[in-house]
Amino acid sequence: MIVNYTEQGWEIITQRAHGVLAAQVAINWRVKDRPERWTETLIAIADHDDAQTELQDNDLLTPQGGPVNFAMKKFEPEHCSRLHDFSVSKSRYIALLTSIHMCFLYEAEAESNPLVKPFLLEQQKLQAKWTEELKITQTEIKKAYGLMEWCDAFSLLLAQHEVQPESRVIEVSQGPDDQQYKLMRKPNGALTVKPWPFQEKAFQLTLETRMLSIIQFKGINQFKKELTEADIIEKVWKLEK
Repeated sequence: MIVNYTEQGWEIITQRAHGVLAAQVAINWRVKDRPERWTETLIAIADHDDAQTELQDNDLLTPQGGPVNFAMKKFEPEHCSRLHDFSVSKSRYIALLTSIHMCFLYEAEAESNPLVKPFLLEQQKLQAKWTEELKITQTEIKKAYGLMEWCDAFSLLLAQHEVQPESRVIEVSQGPDDQQYKLMRKPNGALTVKPWPFQEKAFQLTLETRMLSIIQFKGINQFKKELTEADIIEKVWKLEK
């Protein structure tokens, strides 16, 4: 889950909600540059965090009783195995993009965590197998995963309140076309991206969040109860060229 500390308390965004936001970004991508397997690409982007099911997990609190932000977590074999199984059951193409994403996330841990390197090697073997079976070129894979990674990064910037004030820019990520895109807020409050990568000149993005006023939780059961009963707040962003 994504955790933001605010004046009102903890703002909680589930990983799956973040995935939905990433897919909303992707579906607005310019038509001429969309990957050929467009539907499967959208599903992979929407579901790239599907295995993170907060209400079924128990490692959600820090020793001090605060919610654990996703960035605090390291490689979790059970989570990765579950995500792998979910993606494979949909299609080899979705599994391929999901596998590449897991390798991207955990390759930095390979030297410090002995569990990571065997996992990466196995995933790389599967990627080669799926690539050959699907007859997909490395250029096509790079383009499709580049879009997935870009939309993931864009979603995280919004979810973590990282849009800068006063028209200051923040870099999103290098897109599927190897361009560096920048996000900024316009004087009218709308957001814009330069260069503009979307099909329409204006559209909206939405994200469901939950606000918890309790700062320190006595245990996991209390946290899950508060999360389940919390009012849902829908955030809305307008994007304009």
